[in-house]
Amino acid sequence: MAEEAILKLQKMITESDNIVFFGGAGVSTESGIPDFRSVDGLYNQTYDYPPETILSHTFYIQQKEEFYRFYHDKMLCLDVNPNAAHLKLAEMEQAGKLKAVITQNIDGLHQMAGSKEVLELHGSVHRNYCRKCAKEFDAAYIKNCTGVPLCDECGGDIKPDVVLYEEGLDTQTMQKAVMYLSKADVLIIGGTSLAVYPAAGLIDYYRGNKLVLINRSATPMDKRADLLIQGSIGEVFSQIHI
Repeated sequence: MAEEAILKLQKMITESDNIVFFGGAGVSTESGIPDFRSVDGLYNQTYDYPPETILSHTFYIQQKEEFYRFYHDKMLCLDVNPNAAHLKLAEMEQAGKLKAVITQNIDGLHQMAGSKEVLELHGSVHRNYCRKCAKEFDAAYIKNCTGVPLCDECGGDIKPDVVLYEEGLDTQTMQKAVMYLSKADVLIIGGTSLAVYPAAGLIDYYRGNKLVLINRSATPMDKRADLLIQGSIGEVFSQIHI
């Protein structure tokens, strides 16, 4: 990893108090959460159906048992901890430098690390609700259920507050993300292939000239980056001093 690139990133962070971070699966893989699109990720593991099919609204409605078998095995990663990237972002926010974390992840690790302003574009495994009476349940309740989790009050089906394929993103979350991005001085994008829309399209709202891209592999946005660092986001952030 080029020392020059780290020094340039350090300068940007030191000089700014209006930073926004936009992150994806690569931020959480270093905590042990599997990635959907990497070579050894979920999308390349054998299951009864492709993950894209299982994680769709239609499949959830029609085959809840199979949906929850996959969800329990692959999505409910509750025994993981924040890594260096999560912790550094929380530190940046506490120092008044970072305005918001915009994440495509659903694991809640940013909040666990101490971040307060976290916009979860795709929802969270930690929020679940009864589709009949709207009672809320935590992830542990879902984890401890076998088969389809049912409400302990009305017996209705419980659905994770996770955006499935065929479902739209939350309008209020999207509007807040656009607001933060359009006003940001520095935008740091990390751990995302920028392949999932509409989330990836949000970065077009950034108007500044300090676009930092940190990812292990190439992305469609590489040429637009003012600073491109190919590598582990945890390793990069662990070299930054706040």
